[in-house]
Amino acid sequence: MEHVENIHDEISLKELFLKLGEWWKYLLSRWVIILLAGLLGAGIGLTYAWLTKPTYQAVVTFALEDDKGTGGGLSGALGLASSLGIDLGTSAGGAFSGANLIELMKSRRMVEKALLSKVEIGNKIITLADILLDIIGIKKELKKKGILRGDTFYPVDIKSNQLNLLQDSIIKVLHEKVTGSGGLLAVTQKDKKISIISVDVKTTNELFSKFFAETIVKEVSDFYIETKSKKAKTNVAILQKQADSIRNELNQAITGVAVSSDNTYNLNPALNVNRVPSTKKQVDVQANTAILTQLVTNLEMAKVTLMRETPLIQIIDRPTLPLKKDKPGKLKSLILGGILAGFLALVFLIIQRVGKQIMQ
Repeated sequence: MEHVENIHDEISLKELFLKLGEWWKYLLSRWVIILLAGLLGAGIGLTYAWLTKPTYQAVVTFALEDDKGTGGGLSGALGLASSLGIDLGTSAGGAFSGANLIELMKSRRMVEKALLSKVEIGNKIITLADILLDIIGIKKELKKKGILRGDTFYPVDIKSNQLNLLQDSIIKVLHEKVTGSGGLLAVTQKDKKISIISVDVKTTNELFSKFFAETIVKEVSDFYIETKSKKAKTNVAILQKQADSIRNELNQAITGVAVSSDNTYNLNPALNVNRVPSTKKQVDVQANTAILTQLVTNLEMAKVTLMRETPLIQIIDRPTLPLKKDKPGKLKSLILGGILAGFLALVFLIIQRVGKQIMQ
């Protein structure tokens, strides 16, 4: 029984080799088709590499400031101020940390502000939005339709609230082009435990890649600093106003003490009632001194808090010209195109023969 099974296995293996040999002869007889397909694929690959424009990659890397790092005496001082009912505007950063900051960079507002920023290129001042319109070809369409007669679609001094309906609609298209799937802008955080974020802009225009990467980081940084430190700035302004007011009251009280002392000089010591005005002024001086001391302490603490809230972003790396250039190599594209086309030709021939055998 075992001998019969061995014979059967040997026959099956022999049939397999015969089949492989048969297929090899068949494909070898079609070598012209496979070669032509490979040459065609190589030509397509070479043409693709020749016509494809190079892309330029600009990367800005920055560190996100950590609000949890308040330490030592400052932490104790802030805690004491809080226990006394004094709000020094400590933190607004939770809503902007990590992934939230990444989404903020991709928001319509931030992208729009960055695109409407003006830059100087070749002694010409132009908005980044106009450069992007050139890159993606929308400006040519606007000129063909007669909508755009000059060289610029967005004036260099235009603001977001001054956009007309068409300009606003095109900004929406540009925002999608920048932040959509496979867009020009990529914002990544390598590790949630590490507050280092990379902003990557890749376009066919070297200067646009560089300027837009730097501008979007600046706009987000300015917006975050303004939002985060707004409360602290308000507290500093209020405390400064109160301190100045009490200081003026104290100066007036000190002057009043001197005037009252001059008025009671050489009077009868038995007439104590004449010293009442001077005593009242001295009480005012002592009260205002105590109030001013407390206000100055709170003011300095508020200033320290304001300093702690800014700046938001510490730039680590900036893009420098020339930028990293990415373009498919001609030789590589030629070889890959030839191999891929040859492989597809093999698959087609195999499927064709199998189909004929099934039909027979």
